[in-house]
Amino acid sequence: MGLVRLLYQGAIDSLLQAASFFSEGKIQERSAAISKAMQIVVELQTSLNMDAGGEIAQRLAQLYAYIQERLVEANAEQKMPPLQEAIKLLNILYGGWEEAALQVITPVLLEPTLAVQPAAGWTG
Repeated sequence: MGLVRLLYQGAIDSLLQAASFFSEGKIQERSAAISKAMQIVVELQTSLNMDAGGEIAQRLAQLYAYIQERLVEANAEQKMPPLQEAIKLLNILYGGWEEAALQVITPVLLEPTLAVQPAAGWTG
């Protein structure tokens, strides 16, 4: 779970940098930041387990493809709205991932501590 979280953070951070470079007119830097985010989104997409993930994995794959299209448009046409949309979508996905992680971790943290009994016959 930690790796996916880092990937989302990396993509979002790269796109925020790209937005900053966009406003500063730094074309090469903007393009490099968008390219880095695209590589991360591709990594997220290729890591999906389509068999185990079922419909959720299919929808995520479609969403990742859409985000990539928006990033290509932002970069090629030098437009801010597609970049902003990609940032928004990745933030939503990141928030959903965080929520899912909490639902998995919280029950484990709330489990009562199990008393450990020595094995029968152990005299230690």
